[in-house]
Amino acid sequence: MPVDPITADPESAEPSTVDPGPAQAGTVSELPGTSREVRLAAVPRGLPGPEDFEVVRTPLPVPGPGELLVRNRYFHVAAALRTIVGGEVEDAPFPPLRPGDTLIGASVGEVVTAAADGGPRVGDLVSHWYGWREYAAVPVAEATLLGDVLPDPAAHLSQGATAYSALTRGAELREGDTVFVSGGAGAVGSLAGQIARLLGAGRVIGSTGSPAKAERMVAELGYDAVVIRGAEPLAGQLAKAAPDGIDVLLDNVGGEQLRAALAVARPQARFVLVGALSGQLAADSSGGSAPVEIDSYAVILKRIGIRGFSGLDHPQGRQEWNERFAGWLRAGKITFPHVRVAGIERGPQALSEVIGGAHVGAVLVSLDG
Repeated sequence: MPVDPITADPESAEPSTVDPGPAQAGTVSELPGTSREVRLAAVPRGLPGPEDFEVVRTPLPVPGPGELLVRNRYFHVAAALRTIVGGEVEDAPFPPLRPGDTLIGASVGEVVTAAADGGPRVGDLVSHWYGWREYAAVPVAEATLLGDVLPDPAAHLSQGATAYSALTRGAELREGDTVFVSGGAGAVGSLAGQIARLLGAGRVIGSTGSPAKAERMVAELGYDAVVIRGAEPLAGQLAKAAPDGIDVLLDNVGGEQLRAALAVARPQARFVLVGALSGQLAADSSGGSAPVEIDSYAVILKRIGIRGFSGLDHPQGRQEWNERFAGWLRAGKITFPHVRVAGIERGPQALSEVIGGAHVGAVLVSLDG
């Protein structure tokens, strides 16, 4: 997630009350007087659950100069929120959340009140980072105008841009490469396997914790083989799946899976680390670190390149991704694996399910009614 300028200030609005009921419908000319949002109720002890959050009703945001009022239609439920609510975010590109703060995340919405000094107009679709609320006052500079290149507005919340940029710019994927994607059924991984295949990878291997997910990954998501956590040692499984070794690792997890990848890496393999879920989702930590012991001598001997990667450093990659994604969707060459959860009140439970690995692909909360 990028640096988010939100500094929650509960005192700036009238007192709110816990209210899980539906909000009024509104139009551009007839807006509701209130909006609902999800706030952190308490710092979780261990992995967060629905009881650590509350849905509150607040006065409808009043946009200031240079701001838009946006009715959110979808927002992404990201496992990385665990780190934010855990508070251990030193050097991370997002702020910690404290009890009473509204959650943040990628969102797509419709402009209902435009800024007087230019920018998106009423009715335009924009993306921004003020998710987890029905209406948001969004600075024009932080709203990205969305065209009609993608057939479904929700598709703008896919994590494919991260996978695409990591494979093309981070790993510089070459035709015929053997690629290993850890966390291959998640929001990034469910697209990474398909993208690697479309970019010319010779063999694509993923990891997951579920045999049922493994079946879907091979049948639907571009994977040739899948290794399953807990079934037997991962290094042995990966060696069988990639008998000639791997050229590229797209790592969402770290931990044992990073060690296994090092063990089977070919000389001059390229490792791109985009996530650290082994630590972020560890029940005995606050989610801000992911320590792992690796054989650094093997890195030297094999001349393996290991690179931490953030798609935020490559904004041009997102535009390129959107264009290729649209073309691949129209041609039926790629799918957008995701689950839509209806209603903001179901957001906290959806987050718990994401952290628990209950779904394949991205999880979105729909506020379309």
